[in-house]
Order: sequence, then structure tokens, then C-alpha cells
Amino acid sequence: MTQRLVYFNGEFIPEREARISIFDCALMYGDMVFEMTRSFGQKPYHLRRHLERLYASLDYAQIDCGLSIDEMEAATDETIERNLPALEGFDFQIMHDVTRGGMALYETIVKEGTAPIVSINVLPLVRHIGGMAEKYENGAHFVITPQQSVPSRYIDPKAKNRSRIYYKIAELQAARIDAGAMALLTDERGCITEGTGNNFFMVRDGEILTPQPRDILRGVSRGACMELARKLGLGVREADIEPYDVREADEAWFTSTTICMLPITRFDLRPIGDGKPGPLYRALLKTWSEEVGVDIAAQAREYSGLAATWQP
Repeated sequence: MTQRLVYFNGEFIPEREARISIFDCALMYGDMVFEMTRSFGQKPYHLRRHLERLYASLDYAQIDCGLSIDEMEAATDETIERNLPALEGFDFQIMHDVTRGGMALYETIVKEGTAPIVSINVLPLVRHIGGMAEKYENGAHFVITPQQSVPSRYIDPKAKNRSRIYYKIAELQAARIDAGAMALLTDERGCITEGTGNNFFMVRDGEILTPQPRDILRGVSRGACMELARKLGLGVREADIEPYDVREADEAWFTSTTICMLPITRFDLRPIGDGKPGPLYRALLKTWSEEVGVDIAAQAREYSGLAATWQP
């Protein structure tokens, strides 16, 4: 098997050799920003949008990665090109990680030095989306967790950063509420914000609602879904949504880069609507698939059959 390579500060090194020091700010502080993009037909989907958000996150974190956005895009294209023989024809993730670098206190024992580290990796999405395949038909179960979102005055979630232990706590709490449940977070007022790495949508009386873009990551897939809905002539509104409202929803779904969109058919142990993926969800997923030239749910089913035996 051809070995995958990682872009690592201007060099291309074997994936298994891509490492940072235990004294890097990413490990010591969670001081790191990142982006996850995916491909369709092995072509990046909305790469520039993801890079624009990456650079907004870098500005927020006050990290100068040493590359312009055009240089980062060129490095990404080269990383993909070098790895195509190793990707076995699969669609893949594109992960950009930028850490501030090693802490100055430990500079004599950090071989990479204290300058920021930029890495770009690509990895087939076999396990990512194959493991979610059944949810395209059966839907997900979302539960409100005691763990809430961190207000933007502390850590702004609009900057995609690795300081995300509150996500993990919420996931652990969701699993204790119901095995397999996914976490849905709220803000200090009790209004819904987002999931742990995904954005929430619901439908009521034919109108699509999604949380206000305050204490959330403004997902690229969230934006793509809203654009597709408007192309179909569907009303979309950013609103304050309380758990009470979700219990009255006709249907719901969530968006995320790797899976695009998945239906939510249960909420806090109760069915949403008739407990099945709704008509607006199905219409949007069909339109999304047509736009990218890939049957998104069918690809997930295909990858599901490979996920158990596929070796990354």
C-alpha cells in the first residue's frame, strides 16, 4: 500500500512520523486552531470557505502561521495530489492543524522550536461516514445535556479551536442519558446552540429554523444547507430555539462536514414528528447530492460495508 504523506511545515513526511512535542502549546493549553474539509469525487468541497474560517480563527488566536491563505491553499492542493495514489479512490477528509508551537520555557528540548506548526493531512472517510450510514434512514437521538456551551466572552466558538473539553463532557453525559444519544448544548439562557461538532436545524409549520449565530461554530455545512434551502424556495430563519420548541417540531436534522446532513428523529427520549426523516430533510439531501455529484447516503452505505475491515 502506498504510504500517505502529511504536509508538516513545508515538508512532506510519512503520516506515522507526523508528531509534535509534549511541550507544544497545543498539548499544554489546547492552543491550536483547525479545519476539517471533505472531498466529493476526490475534489475538495468549499475548501476556500474552510480556509477563510481557518484564517479568521488564526486572527482570533493571534497566531501567524507564516503562510498566506493562497499559499495554504496551494500547499493543500499539493498535499492532495501527492496522496491520491494512497487514497484508493475514496473520498477523504482534509485536516488543517495550526499550533502556536513549543512553549519557550522548554525550547531547548523541543526539536521543532517555538514557531507555529502547520500540518495538513488527508485520510479516507471510510470510517467517518461508514459508521453513520444507518442514521441516514433511522435518524439520530439528540438529548439536552447539563454541560452547556461556553459563552463567547470566554472562548469564542466561532473560532474553530481545540479547547473543547466541554464537548467531550457533553458527549459523556449524553451517553449516560441514553446509549448512542448525541449531545445538544444550550446557552446560559437555555436556548439551543449546537451539537458537539455539528449545527442544529428544525422545521415547524413549513419554516426551517436554526439557532442564532452567537455562541456557535458557524459551520460551512450549516451555510451550505441554508443556501440549498433558499434555492428550493424554503424559508430559513435564525432564531432563539428552546427545548420546548424542539418538542413541537415537525422534523429536525444536523449538519457537519463529513456527513453533510443527518436527520434527528428523537429528542430527549421522545420522537420528533412521526419519528422518521421528514420530507424537507429528504428534499435537501437529494439536492445536496445532486450538487456534489455523489449520492451522499448511498456512499455512506457503501463505506459502511468496508468500515469493519478497512485499515487506515
